[in-house]
Amino acid sequence: QVQLVESGGGLVQAGGSLRLSCSASARTITNYYMGWFRQAPGQEREFVGAISRSGDTTYYAESVKGRFTISRDDRNNTVYLQMNVLKPEDTAVYYCAAGSYSGVYYRALSSYFAWGQGTQVTVSS
Repeated sequence: QVQLVESGGGLVQAGGSLRLSCSASARTITNYYMGWFRQAPGQEREFVGAISRSGDTTYYAESVKGRFTISRDDRNNTVYLQMNVLKPEDTAVYYCAAGSYSGVYYRALSSYFAWGQGTQVTVSS
């Protein structure tokens, strides 16, 4: 079982940047693809982005494409979400997740078996 811990959230003005980190307790995350999701108050949890096991391929929601970047550092068992040009509508609790299934649909919550506790991101206008 892998445990995930997010950090790096906070309050930022619109147009600013934040970098979220997700640290995994597993001996290695090499075997996992990793995803980021977010949930705003009163809304369903939604896909933000994902990175393949190899790190060669990334996927993003249309709403964040060109502004957010996912990367992974397998030596340190950490995944990052760099968020630039933040908007008030990016305000949410951000969660990282790990999955290991084959033929996966990265955008689906059911594709992931482990979740972090979330970190709050608040963007002021």
